[in-house]
Amino acid sequence: MIYTTMKSLKFLIKILFFSLIVVGCSPVEEVNVYTSRHYDVDDILYAEFTKKTGIKVNIISGSGGALMERLKAEGQNSPGDVFFTVDAGNLANFQKAGFLQPIESENIKNIIPVELRGPNNEWVAIAKRARVIFYNPESVAEDEIKNISYEDLSSETWKGRIVVRSSSNMYNQSLVASLISNLGIKDTEIWANEFVNNFARTPQGNDRSQLMAVANGLADIAIANTYYVGIMLAGKGGEEQRKAAQKLKIAFPNQDNRGTHVNISGGGILKYSPNKKNAEMFLEFLLSEEAQTHIVNNSFEYPVINTIAPHPIIAKFGDFKMDKTSVADFGTYNPEAVKLMDRAGWK
Repeated sequence: MIYTTMKSLKFLIKILFFSLIVVGCSPVEEVNVYTSRHYDVDDILYAEFTKKTGIKVNIISGSGGALMERLKAEGQNSPGDVFFTVDAGNLANFQKAGFLQPIESENIKNIIPVELRGPNNEWVAIAKRARVIFYNPESVAEDEIKNISYEDLSSETWKGRIVVRSSSNMYNQSLVASLISNLGIKDTEIWANEFVNNFARTPQGNDRSQLMAVANGLADIAIANTYYVGIMLAGKGGEEQRKAAQKLKIAFPNQDNRGTHVNISGGGILKYSPNKKNAEMFLEFLLSEEAQTHIVNNSFEYPVINTIAPHPIIAKFGDFKMDKTSVADFGTYNPEAVKLMDRAGWK
């Protein structure tokens, strides 16, 4: 009797021991985010997501090209769950390469309008970024800039007065793709040929370089994304950039017709995601009021939900009508935009 009891006890101890091993070895909930965004403040977002959900966020950073090569090498064994990047053109490239899958979350579809989603709902906007005209009021008359459009930038009025980044920049490629979507290839190419003739210098540097050029009198107007002036005015680029940005004003193009060109930061779920549920939860979190407020306050992008206001630094430049051209078109017409810019001599 005693022997039987001891045997049973040993058996129970073994079960308990192996149960503890299984519990201790159970996988940690995680989501693997492949991102080409280079904002350190995003780390705070990831930490907050983990705090709220218990899901660990693993970040794999790199350029879009490097991440694409990595995904090709990983194939069906890829641990990647989410692709998070800037510009609809970059998202479209990943979709064309077959790296994304449809987002099934009804919450996400209800939040994001169709024009801010990719084809087949394979990617969605997380934040908006307007590409506008910056000018120095000391060198640009009010009647020159009033009611201006992107199309007007091909006018002789702006001969030798414009600075902009190179044609290799995806932001510019998406702007030209949006013009193709609205004007057609023929009229956009006519515009591009005349636009290039109005450059004050050969394209060089990033968006902030264009703003510095206008502030320092090297040009009268620049095309750049709004969030760059937010970074500069907040002093994140140093005192010289802050003072330069204080000299600038913004003109929102095409307010009399289709509205100002808006691009996005966005995300999608990778094709072989091993943690698809966590991936959708992650994207839903990025679209929450809490996350949108963080993005607005730290990257100076525009929110994608109406209950959140832009950062005060950006809001002071005024409201504007947004071009509702589908961001999916930026990917569709990207190949034509690149070839067109090359033919126009946009270096």
